[in-house]
Amino acid sequence: MKIPFSYIVRNFLKRRQTSIITVLGIGMVVFVFVAVLMMANGITQTLVATGSDRNILISRKSSQGEITSSIDREAASVISTMPGIAKNAEGKPLLTAEPVVVINLDKKDGGISNVTVRGVAPEAFGVREQVKIRDGRMFNFGTRELVAGSSINKNFAGTKIGDKIKFAGDMWTIVGISDAGGSGFDSEVWGDASQLMNAFNRTAFSTLTFRMEKNASLDNFKTQFAREPRLQYFEPKIEQKYYEEQSELMSTFIKVLGIFITVIFSAGATIGAMITMYTAVANRTVEIGTLRALGFQRRSILTAFLVEALLLAFIGGVVGIFLASFLQFLKISTMNFASFSEIEFSFALSPSIIITSLIFALAMGFLGGFLPSFRASRLKIVTALRSA
Repeated sequence: MKIPFSYIVRNFLKRRQTSIITVLGIGMVVFVFVAVLMMANGITQTLVATGSDRNILISRKSSQGEITSSIDREAASVISTMPGIAKNAEGKPLLTAEPVVVINLDKKDGGISNVTVRGVAPEAFGVREQVKIRDGRMFNFGTRELVAGSSINKNFAGTKIGDKIKFAGDMWTIVGISDAGGSGFDSEVWGDASQLMNAFNRTAFSTLTFRMEKNASLDNFKTQFAREPRLQYFEPKIEQKYYEEQSELMSTFIKVLGIFITVIFSAGATIGAMITMYTAVANRTVEIGTLRALGFQRRSILTAFLVEALLLAFIGGVVGIFLASFLQFLKISTMNFASFSEIEFSFALSPSIIITSLIFALAMGFLGGFLPSFRASRLKIVTALRSA
């Protein structure tokens, strides 16, 4: 015979205090686990949103990011004449060759942090349509004016419209605030590419990005690109894919560190669940003997206690996920390992994180409940009844 599920639930409710403590212990561990996964997912989503699947980004082979990439002017000129590049209303290629540098700025909450400054061509806003001027105006090309991303404006001192920041031996004026829809461009400052290259005495761009024609084929472009000997040191990628790969190092590091910490915490939660279930077995020895005398088999006893442990873990998992879901309303900043500059992102919850976290919680419940459940199933009927 099988023990009814209602019996399991009644025993769970009967021990409210110990059950609540166990649920909260598992819930806190799951909260940390979910927070780590949400952080890694948030970084990935922010960087993926930075790129477009219609754009091609050219960088130097083996470069670890835009900061370490270099494209000479000759190569940039060759790329700009290749077929498959979309054109704007004036017939100019939707292409922007960009130097990318890192400067230091003071944070509003104290301290100094790195900020990415990107030099762009006039066609940059046609290539990256998600970037809009929110306040102020667009900088004038040929001048030392800048547009600050919304995250930069929020987190760094001296980045309001009209403020001047000093780098490369000169003063640069903030004339506008841009909004890139929560992508990585919100954590950048944009200016004229030519002015930036002159200021830093650079002769090469960092990367080159262009918008593909609607009917253009990436494979055909790559084939033509590979045939050009002057481009042998460079590599074209879908812009979205490029930034997704940039996020992998950061997200992997966060996951490994966070999961290591979570595993340590989970040991305590598992032991707590085990103690709770051992206590349940000790307090219900006569009850177990009675169930066995009524004809319930050992595996039914084992299953009943194991389901009770899993129920504790499941509720704890739901509590942890519920608490972690509020992190979606927070935005935090961290170091982008690819650019060595600060990037702001939001915690991002996904169905896969919810499923993974519930499995993790149930695993803790199983590990904590199996031995006590096994002990309950092995109690002898006479011994159990005599303990009354």
